[in-house]
This record gives sequence, C-alpha cells and structure tokens, in this order.
Amino acid sequence: MGSVSYGFMVVFLFLGLCHVSSPAPVTERKTYIVHMAKSQMPATFDHHLQWYESSLRSVSDAAEMIYTYANAAHGYATRLTQEEAEILSGRPGILSVVPETKYELHTTRTPSFLGLDRTPDLFTESGTAGDVVVGVLDTGVWPESKSFDDKGMGPVPSTWKGTCEVGTNFHASSCNRKLVGARYFSKGYEAALGPIDESRESKSPRDDDGHGTHTSSTAAGSPVEGASLFGYASGTARGMASKARVAAYKVCWVGGCFSSDILAAIDKAIEDNVNVLSLSLGGGMSDYYRDSVAIGAFAAMEHGILVSCSAGNAGPTPFSLSNVAPWITTVGAGTLDRDFPAFVSLGNAKNFSGVSLFRGDPLPHGLLPLVYAGNVSNSSNGNLCMTGSLIPEKVKGKLVLCDRGVSPRVQKGAVVKAAGGLGMILANTEANGEELVADAHLLPATAVGQKSGDIIRNYVFSDPKPTAAILFEGTKVGVEPSPVVAAFSSRGPNGITAEILKPDMIAPGVNILAGWSGAVGPTGMASDTRRVEFNIISGTSMSCPHVSGLAGLLKAAHPEWTPAAIKSALMTTAYVTYKNGQGLRDVATGKPSTPLDHGAGHVDPVSALDPGLIYDLTVDDYLGFLCALKYTPSQINLVARRNFTCDPKKTYSLTDFNYPSFSVSFASDAATGGSGTSSAPKVVKYTRTLTNVGLPGTYKVTVASEAPEVKILVEPEVLTFSKVNEKKSYSVTFTAGSVSLNTNRFARIEWSDGKHVVSSPVAISSS
Repeated sequence: MGSVSYGFMVVFLFLGLCHVSSPAPVTERKTYIVHMAKSQMPATFDHHLQWYESSLRSVSDAAEMIYTYANAAHGYATRLTQEEAEILSGRPGILSVVPETKYELHTTRTPSFLGLDRTPDLFTESGTAGDVVVGVLDTGVWPESKSFDDKGMGPVPSTWKGTCEVGTNFHASSCNRKLVGARYFSKGYEAALGPIDESRESKSPRDDDGHGTHTSSTAAGSPVEGASLFGYASGTARGMASKARVAAYKVCWVGGCFSSDILAAIDKAIEDNVNVLSLSLGGGMSDYYRDSVAIGAFAAMEHGILVSCSAGNAGPTPFSLSNVAPWITTVGAGTLDRDFPAFVSLGNAKNFSGVSLFRGDPLPHGLLPLVYAGNVSNSSNGNLCMTGSLIPEKVKGKLVLCDRGVSPRVQKGAVVKAAGGLGMILANTEANGEELVADAHLLPATAVGQKSGDIIRNYVFSDPKPTAAILFEGTKVGVEPSPVVAAFSSRGPNGITAEILKPDMIAPGVNILAGWSGAVGPTGMASDTRRVEFNIISGTSMSCPHVSGLAGLLKAAHPEWTPAAIKSALMTTAYVTYKNGQGLRDVATGKPSTPLDHGAGHVDPVSALDPGLIYDLTVDDYLGFLCALKYTPSQINLVARRNFTCDPKKTYSLTDFNYPSFSVSFASDAATGGSGTSSAPKVVKYTRTLTNVGLPGTYKVTVASEAPEVKILVEPEVLTFSKVNEKKSYSVTFTAGSVSLNTNRFARIEWSDGKHVVSSPVAISSS
C-alpha cells in the first residue's frame, strides 16, 4: 500500500481485479454483463434492444437493464441472481454472462525532461493539434483548474460528438473549448453499493478526489505559469499534448470503479469520437474475452482510437502486470531528474538523504530527541505508527522513527502529530528498498531508504540519548541517473500471453506535478484542510497519461497513423541507455533494468515523431492473433463483437504477429520430463514486416545480445525502401544450443539507415 504517493483509499492502489467476498446466496442479485451475438438476432425483432429485453425477460420479470452497449460491446448490464445468470447463459444468442468486476485506481518538469520544450514547433506544423481529443476515464475533472483554460484555442472540432453532462455542482458551462466533454457513469456502482453519498462526492463529472484532474492535466493540460506545490517543483505546468482537447469520463467513485460503468464509458467515448483513451486503472490477469477493459479497448482500436493503460503498481514482483492485451499500450513508470531532498542529521554526526514535500512551521533549531515508534507504542505493530498506537507521554516533543507499510505514509505522520510528536522519519522496509516517493506531510517529515532506516534504527537502539534533525532543501534538478525504473512499477513476464512482451514502455511516473481538485487536500485525508491548485503524486497512474498525451501529439502530426503505428513509433524510438552509454537502472535492485521492467525503454517523443519505420497492425492481424491463441468462435465474438471463423486452411502463429518487440520462450527438457537442461538445439522462427514512414533509404540490422547460448539470425540483413508506406518483411531465427530452466536472457534488434534507429527489445526465457 505504500508504493504510490496518494494518501487516500480511492487513489491509493492499483489493485488486481478483485472479486469480492465469499459466494453469495442464490437469491442475492449481482451485476452481470451479458454479451450477445448480434448476428444471431431472430428476424422477429425489429431492433437489437427489443431482443436484449426479451432475453432478459425470459429469466426475470423484475430485472432491469443498467446499461445497453452498442460500440464497446454488444449486450447489456443487469442485476441477476446466480441461478438466473446460469439459465440466461444457456439461451440462444448469449455469448457470455460475466459477473461485474471491481477495479481500483492504480509534472512541470516532464516536458523539458522529454525534450518537448526544445522542439515545440515540431508538433504544431500540421495545424491539427487542436483537432485531437484525449478521453480520460478516471475520477472526473475539476473544471475550474487553470489547466483547462481555453484561452487562445479555436472552435471545438466539428468531429467531436460528445457533451457536457449536468449533475451535482457541474453545469453545461463547466465545459469550454479545452474541456470539450464531461460525462459520469454511476449506474453500475449504485447497483452494487447503493446510491452515491452526495455528502462525500458529487454525482456528476466533478472530481472530488483529485486523481482524474491530475491525469487529465498531465495528458493534455494547458500551460500554467508559476505552478508549484507549496513552492516545490515551481515552473510552467503543461500537459504533454497541451493544444489537444480533454474529455473527462468519470467512472471511479469512493467505492471503486466497476466494469459495467467502465464499459459504458468506453462505449460513449467511441460514439463521442475521441482520438486517444487514457485509463489509469486496471485489473489482474484475466483472459481477454473476460476482461471488460480489453474488450472495450479492442472496439476502440477498431475505431482508430489508441488506448493507453497503466501497467500497475504491484512491482517489483514478477508477473504483476495488468492491461496486457496487445491492442493496449501498457505503460510502466520511471523517475524524473528532479528530487525534493530532506536530510536526516543524527547526533553522532552521520547524515542521510531523504525526500519530502513538507511546507509549514519549521522544527525547533538544533537536534531533537529521537525515538523508535516500536519502543513508544502499546501495540505489537507499533513500529508502523498505526492510528492510536503511540503513547503520547513517550512521544511528545520528539522526532519519531516509523517503519513504512500497511497504512498510508502521510497518515503515519498524522498519528505522530496527534500523539504530540514534532516530526517523523519514515524508513523503508525490505518491501520498498531504496525507492523514495515524496509526500506533502502534515508535520515536518522525511522518507529514507531501507539501508538508511536500518542504520538510524540501530543508532536509536545503541545510543542512550539519540537525537536527530531534519533539514529541508527544497527542489533539486539534474539528479542522476535518471530515469530509473520505479520499484512500484509492475513487471513482466506477461502472464496471459508469454509471446507478447509487456510492459510496452515506461514514462515519467514519480513525483509528478499536475492539476488537482479543489475539494480535497494534497494528501486526500479528511484531516488535511489545505487546498492546492497543483499536487505532486506518483504511480503508473501518472506515467499512463504521459503516453496518452504523447500519442495525441503523434496523432496530430500523423492523422493517418493507426493506433498500432503510433504505439510502434513510441516503442522503437524508446531509449534504454543513459548518455554515458550505461543501461537504465532499476531502483528496486540497483542493477540495470531489463525489458521485463522497462519494455522497449523510456519514451522519447521527439524521436517518435520521425521513427523511419513502423510495425503496423490491422484489425485482421488482431483477429489472427486470437486465432493463434486457439480461441473458440464464441470467445472471438466476445472480443471482436462479430462472427469470425478462423480459416482451417491457414496456420496461425503468435510468432508471425507483427509486434514491435519479441518474447521468445523455449521449452526445457524438464517440461517434458527431462533433466531441466537440453543439449539438443531448439529453434524458434519469427517474422516481422516493417513499413516505411520516412524518406527512401537502406536499413541495416545489428543484434546486441546478452544471451551467448542463443544464436540470433536475422534474414535479410539489409532492407531497402524506395517510397513511403512500402512494406518489407524479415525473419528472426532463435537457436538455443542448451537452455537452463527458469532463465531470462535479453537482446536487442536494431535497424538503422544512419539517421533513424528502429529498435526492438528481445526477452528470451525457458519454461
């Protein structure tokens, strides 16, 4: 729970798909999404809605439709008993009856960090930047934020079909030429949990949480000069696609985000004609035909909409990814070159670096008594500074060392403050290692890494009168190395389809400054009465809208590009080394990161604008992918919303799927009852097709490999393109002389014409 910097429950975690509690009694109604085979509608019905209604009435006279879906899916959402759902699933034309799934939510410096300030004109020459609409599914929007100022913007694009829905504290006039649309979806939430508590949140697109305003303004916020959080990270705040329009779709509430609402929002976003969809939420591993986000994203992709999703905040655990469908752009998180240092100085003259966003009354000058929370508590887990666990008589007037974990980080400081403590040192445990995320603490406080925390703790135990001071240094820019992969960023391998490498890329996601809601303080805690226009928070929730905005820039520059083309441009131009030539590092291990951590690498939007070559994919390619997975016709219909039969004469293979990265899996002898290592060569052959989107040129291939036991042969080694949109194919043969069980090796395949470098990461494993 300590992986991200939100101080409140709705934005605290990127949880896996969590099915609630124990099996419900048969008579209890739950929400189900009913997927229908539209082509099987009997001729007796004039409209599919009549058919939907008839199917529902065949099992229940009382049930009502919560939503009907026309774009993201074919079918409806309703409340049924388990028995009714089972009966309905056997009716003609019913593809699947899927139980409701609950999801949870998982920057002034970033434009310059990404190079956008050095080349602003590159992205505006086409004159179409204002035609792009970025749709954000989140907690809504705070329309009064300066990030949504429409000054200087032209008329709303004629292609826009959306609207500004009226609701509690939200009016039609809340939208403008920047914030062109705002909708809210609460029927699924209310069906499951009862009416929205309007004393806590607005039943409207208004964002009473902050998360949605932060992600929206990160993606496409207008430039705001003099932005900061309490003076930290001061500068001009702007979204990645600062001239694009924003459309807010509120799907997340205090009690979570429900799949029926999410699917309804995607359904409307397609109808509204957005160009990019940004979802900083997700679920755990689930087959694509059972994942509402994957199903909705497939429909969006068919309509030319790029869908960007956060990878999750469950790192550094392997197999911790969400949103792994190949038609989704899956984004992990990296750091910026900016920090907020707050040092700990001990009475023994040793100093330790930490981070903090505290701004308020300073600590008394000089060293103060220091205590360890575990020693001044009446609780067995008192070291965690849980609510009510500290003994005021032993804490008053002192600095308290708390261990990170279980409860929100900022809340621990509130506990220390309530007990009379003057300040807090928050020490990472093994779970978080050396990763430091800054917080807007309610009292003077700083966070330190595990190693520093262990030393400080030992000092408290060994010194009869331990003392310490905290020194706040403000904002520091130019921190190296940067970026590094955030420890919380979810990691591969891909647990659904091993042949698709995920995440796709990383983008800035640590200590990001962006717009905030006026309804809640920067920590989100009820006791936090401060109000700010901008906030600094962390998570893959922050890296996702960076890529969404960058996709909007590329869409404006290349309106004809497909979502796969935009994704390919971002992936093949991503970088994996620092300027000194050393590889990107992983803060969780302190070692170089791998494609399982960073995917294709860290985004480089300036290079992505002119990638030279792309790996493109059509809807038919994705259908072939589903055939290669050996999906049944019914399962394919669930994802693609149409009848599609795989050609029995055609061989479908995941190795032919034109993805911009490679994930190669060799079967070891152990998989077939052997010893675990094989001396017999194993051969896997992949084919790819490159499309020229630049000037004519000749590209030569190079292979950099960290897998000496695997031979990599690319044929041909030279590709010559004479015109735009010309396609050329090549093959890659991976031959393993011997493969040990449970090993991961990595390589990189690069095509270059001397100007462009088109790179693909390779992950090689055995199973």
